[in-house]
Amino acid sequence: MSTLDWAVVTLYATGLILLSVYLSKGQTSAKDYYLGGRTFRWWQIGLSTMATQLGAVSFISAPAFVGYREGGGLIWLSYEFAVPLAMIVLIVVLFPPLYRSGVISIYSYLENRFNRNTRRLLSAVFQFSRAFASGITVYAVAIVLEAVFQIPVWINIIAVGVVALIYDTLGGMKAVVYSDVIQMAILFVGFILCSFIALDLLGGWQLFTESLDPARLKAIDFSSTGIIIPDIIANAGNAANIGVGAGTGSESGAVSVSASSGGEFGFLPMITGGFFLYAAYYGCDQSQAQRILSAMSLKEARKALLFNGFMRFPTVLLYCLMGLLIGTYALTTTEFSSLIPVDKPDYLVPVFIANYLPAGAVGLLVAAIMAAAMSSLDSALNSLSAATLQDFVIPAKKGEMTEQEQFRMSKYLTIAWGAVTITLAFFAGAIAPTIIEAINKIGSLFYGPIIATFLIAMLSKKISGPSVNAGIIAGVFVNVILWLFFEDNVFWFWWNATGFASTVAVAALWERGNSAKEIMLLLGYFFLIILISYTLGLWLL
Repeated sequence: MSTLDWAVVTLYATGLILLSVYLSKGQTSAKDYYLGGRTFRWWQIGLSTMATQLGAVSFISAPAFVGYREGGGLIWLSYEFAVPLAMIVLIVVLFPPLYRSGVISIYSYLENRFNRNTRRLLSAVFQFSRAFASGITVYAVAIVLEAVFQIPVWINIIAVGVVALIYDTLGGMKAVVYSDVIQMAILFVGFILCSFIALDLLGGWQLFTESLDPARLKAIDFSSTGIIIPDIIANAGNAANIGVGAGTGSESGAVSVSASSGGEFGFLPMITGGFFLYAAYYGCDQSQAQRILSAMSLKEARKALLFNGFMRFPTVLLYCLMGLLIGTYALTTTEFSSLIPVDKPDYLVPVFIANYLPAGAVGLLVAAIMAAAMSSLDSALNSLSAATLQDFVIPAKKGEMTEQEQFRMSKYLTIAWGAVTITLAFFAGAIAPTIIEAINKIGSLFYGPIIATFLIAMLSKKISGPSVNAGIIAGVFVNVILWLFFEDNVFWFWWNATGFASTVAVAALWERGNSAKEIMLLLGYFFLIILISYTLGLWLL
């Protein structure tokens, strides 16, 4: 990068820190620190939420999938279909009682309704997964910036991690929201700038459409269900004509798979699984829900959710268009495509920035990529600190902490979580390329049971804490079984729905009394022995 580019990046980082110093004035309590005194308008919260969602991975990976990666295209849009439906549940059911309760940690609401074990269980799951995901996100951005811009990994991690930690620690939720609004503006500038330059390089809109691969324009797949049913067909000479390998026409012939209804990105799994995933993520993940709770009124909170429900799709459409433009140019220009590693399509956008943007603009876009990473990290640090203080520290002190002590502890915890996250980023190493996918799957393991727990708390007065805890365990257990034994058969987006259904069913039956508990235990054992018998046959083949 040129001296001008470095000056732009440095100016941006310095500006964020100075802004946080200014915003820190007047903060005197943990509520001010975590909720910004509940002074935010709907558009500030809405833009902040979108900035976190459209982070570094979206800025880099999504355009590469849409425009360049083999098998990609506008089918990526199916991820967004369920967002408006999820917002309905949040506006009508979830956030009115959460907002009125005045809680900082949304998991403390569960203790009031169920028990402390439920609160701590879900809070611990959130803290583990969010810290892990944030560290890997920082590392993923760092390795791309190193490869394309020759900025060493350690500088990238320090720049993103430490700058976000400083302004978050100083300014709290105010710094998170205001910096996210700025970062969202930079991302939009980046999208538009890259798109226009790519369009100009292609020779205009008409030449772009003539060069575009039509297969990448398919956005909806009604044929795939995300479920593949394996058939073990063999002949062991018994009356049922079931055995190993006979009559299949294959070499060892044990498993034949009917894939006609399988595959990913099908309309049904993306709508069903996406509904539970987004309802849980926006409503039951502290890093997102904390923003909504910081609105100046419930009316403003509802407007923020409505804004997100309407504006997320056009924003995603914007970076999908950028991906099509840059990807088409790469696929039709050998000089450009040769600069992209064969097995690393995610380098598409950074390589384009480094080679086709003028000095100054490169620095702005590097700042945009770092901003996208920071927009995810800052909210994670603030929410991790809030969950730790509210769900573990204050209960351990039995409510004996003063407001000033809570305020000081909130900053110490933010620093501690920042150190943990940055450390995780340094030690991510070679596992990062595969762990990002694993993080998405881990989220789907838990989001179904989590949203089920909150909806039970708000819609049912009959189900008790022990029953819902049994439901949570059952929901996670079902999803773990699907992951370990049926990952190739059931698309992981379905896990959000299976976890939800299992949690609700077991919690309702568990509440019916001892006989129901015995029935559930026996039914669980029934499915377990079938699973053992089924997988044993596969392992021995």
